[in-house]
Amino acid sequence: MHDPLFQPVRLGAIEAPNRIVMAPLTRGRATADGVPTPIMVEYYRQRASAGLIITEATGISREGLGWPSAPGIWSDEQTEAWKPIVEAVHQASGRIVMQLWHMGRIVHPYFLGGEPPVSASATTAPGHAHTPEGTKDFEPARPLRIDEMPRLIEDYGRAAENAKKAGFDGVQLHAANGYLIDQFLRDGTNLRDDDYGGTPQNRVRLMREVMERLIAVWGKDRVSIRLSPNGESQGVDDSNPAATFGEAARVLQELGASFVELRQPGPEGTFGQTDVPQQDGVIRSIYTGPLVLNSDYAPENAAADVASGRADAISFGRPFISNPDLVDRIRQGAHINPNKGVPQTWYFPGEAGYTDYPTLAEETASVE
Repeated sequence: MHDPLFQPVRLGAIEAPNRIVMAPLTRGRATADGVPTPIMVEYYRQRASAGLIITEATGISREGLGWPSAPGIWSDEQTEAWKPIVEAVHQASGRIVMQLWHMGRIVHPYFLGGEPPVSASATTAPGHAHTPEGTKDFEPARPLRIDEMPRLIEDYGRAAENAKKAGFDGVQLHAANGYLIDQFLRDGTNLRDDDYGGTPQNRVRLMREVMERLIAVWGKDRVSIRLSPNGESQGVDDSNPAATFGEAARVLQELGASFVELRQPGPEGTFGQTDVPQQDGVIRSIYTGPLVLNSDYAPENAAADVASGRADAISFGRPFISNPDLVDRIRQGAHINPNKGVPQTWYFPGEAGYTDYPTLAEETASVE
């Protein structure tokens, strides 16, 4: 039944042995300074049977990172700490790319020494930010100035160069879920009237320029992107997503991005609404490279969407938290452990709820 998921697939330069991708999952196990810790080595090694691992979202700069104990990739210390993680995945015959993250207006001033966060325009995210001092209301962002764009793009470039030094197999631009690039893409948060605002062509400009910088470091066949074109996400939405993301797809086709991953909110989606038209068909009709869908999939509908050609691969997020051997479980048609009770340990430090989930073989051995 799940055979379509176990055919190899080429994702740019990466030859994936199966079509089960590990989606980015923020887990909060780095230090307060964004330095990866030794337990992250084991966590990623355990999940190396995925066709491809996309790392948790990783900050490109201090300005862009506003999640407690999330990792970064802007410093030499962070870069060095990623090396054993990548090496462990490769030794386990896995493949791993780094997702590059700038949170934009989702960064609370707590993380910026009291300075306001940056965004496309002077807007404020809804809800609350998580900080080491507890939850705090988001505060207004300031618009990035035109003369700051080269510096921002270079922050992405330096992060991409550091990811290369750390040994990764490529990078993914996080342009989804209401973070900085998404804030520029969609007209609900991009209120600019300069070259980076107004028309869809202008609103995708920053995405294009960042992708071009990443490609200059890695080559187009090792640079992918994540988009979330389907409905509101952390207060970011668009009045005409087909036009906006159709233009984004046109740019990605022109640039030759290695693959596009789409967040498709499902019935239990973390971000956004579920009663909105799905835009993967619009993107599929323009971008001809590999398409990876992520939407709270069960193995059965994942296999069906690959078999039908709707997607070339499926990225699984939360099932990989409590099932380090998710690929083997799907292959064998075995049970998949639910994440009941897990939220308390999704982001807490330590090994509990992180590296202590049993494999199917370990479960079997424990009852014999």
